[in-house]
Amino acid sequence: MALLAMTFDERYRAISARDTRFDGQFVTAVSSTGIYCRPSCPARTPKPSNVSFYPTSAAAHEAGYRACKRCLPEAAPGSPDWNLRGDVAGRAMRLIADGVVEREGVPALAARLGYSPRHLTRLLTAELGAGPLALSRAQRAHTARMLLVGTDLPIADVAFSAGFASVRQFNDTVREVFDLTPGALRAKRRMAASGSAPGGIDLLLPYRPPLDAAGIFAWMQARALPGVEEATASSFSRHLRLAGGPAWFEVTQDASQQLRLRVTLTDLGDLASVVARARRLFDLDADPTAIDAALSVHPELVPAVVRTPGIRVPGSADPHEMLIRAMVGQQITVIAARTALTRLAEELGERTEHGLLFPTMAAIAERGHEVLRGPAARIRAITGAAAALADGSLTLTTGDDGAQQREALLAMPGIGPWTADYVRMRVIGDPDVFLPGDVAVRSGAAALGLPGDPRGLTAWSTRAAPWRSYLTAHFWNSVPPRAPRAASARLSKEQS
Repeated sequence: MALLAMTFDERYRAISARDTRFDGQFVTAVSSTGIYCRPSCPARTPKPSNVSFYPTSAAAHEAGYRACKRCLPEAAPGSPDWNLRGDVAGRAMRLIADGVVEREGVPALAARLGYSPRHLTRLLTAELGAGPLALSRAQRAHTARMLLVGTDLPIADVAFSAGFASVRQFNDTVREVFDLTPGALRAKRRMAASGSAPGGIDLLLPYRPPLDAAGIFAWMQARALPGVEEATASSFSRHLRLAGGPAWFEVTQDASQQLRLRVTLTDLGDLASVVARARRLFDLDADPTAIDAALSVHPELVPAVVRTPGIRVPGSADPHEMLIRAMVGQQITVIAARTALTRLAEELGERTEHGLLFPTMAAIAERGHEVLRGPAARIRAITGAAAALADGSLTLTTGDDGAQQREALLAMPGIGPWTADYVRMRVIGDPDVFLPGDVAVRSGAAALGLPGDPRGLTAWSTRAAPWRSYLTAHFWNSVPPRAPRAASARLSKEQS
């Protein structure tokens, strides 16, 4: 349930029950103490007259509150609202989480969203209780807390990793937000028994259970490109090109079912971007309880939800790469797509000291025709899309408006509705995308007793809004063994 749809009484009941499902979806500010908490804080429930609710920690900061030292609200999973909402606020929050303000400033953020900085500040303040600078500052504080509690990095490295311009600014912000010095906050660290190597970055990735970790690791394992990525039944790692240089990250699930993130960076300032991308890739800000409950209203879907509670829709680590992978994978099996993309990466990718980076769009535009196989028109479409991404005539980011992104993709030669919608599902994280033209979707739907034709299935799918991306994932997961499907994969043969 989104914050804007909840009444005061509903939110108050959530904090009275210490309901962990709402952690990260809003914060509770208490006027009598001057602090704000996550909904599940174990402290005594405050009187209703002393309570105010805010959609973001930044809004609570702006109102003069400090973070609770007991429940550490900054450690909660992110809000699912930023994917569910396709408005300016949701788009802005996705870009801020990726570090756009730290890298490019508020004017660049505003330009990406199509507004002036002043108007964007007014919009976000009205919607979220804080402007882009305050929201970015809260993001830096969140990153700083993760590093102080989860690593042994020197304080100066933590400051610059979190995006602060100086150690002094970092110290002042940590004291103001948490009412603790960085050293006192570090004293709260709870490293895993294995720990991380000295100077290493090893963080927990919080999420709302249940989580179909086996399913999402299987997805990664079926599509991993040797050299670029490596995946097992309980881990996924990859090399990535970021603003500060090459990076590597690994997500693993430990024996206690926690997800851990290990990171190696060229520039410590890229950490927030890596964390945001890892969370999107594993769809960790989803609210699985709400999604499963909504889908279970329909008797036909109950067996699928019971079989796979907490199903996730994989995101993307790089939007440009995602488009190329989707275009290469159209109308062929996962194995064939993986072979073609592996060849593309090996021939045109950039080799670093530690691994292989997926090719730049400029390299694919210039030399993709030498490596890609298949119909000439299809190769021209792929290299044309890469050229458009490289020269900026086509933009593709996590902060795009969904309808505008779809329209821009459909205007490109060789990109049809399936590809445009699939990319929107995985790049933006839109939870309400449906793919009626997908053979495996129709096969899985039919196996659950639903219409197997595109028109009938599309009409039925409207009942599952706004969770049709998760409906699609359940259909992929329900494909009978003899139906068209990718070897070793649980999802559609058309996906990559």
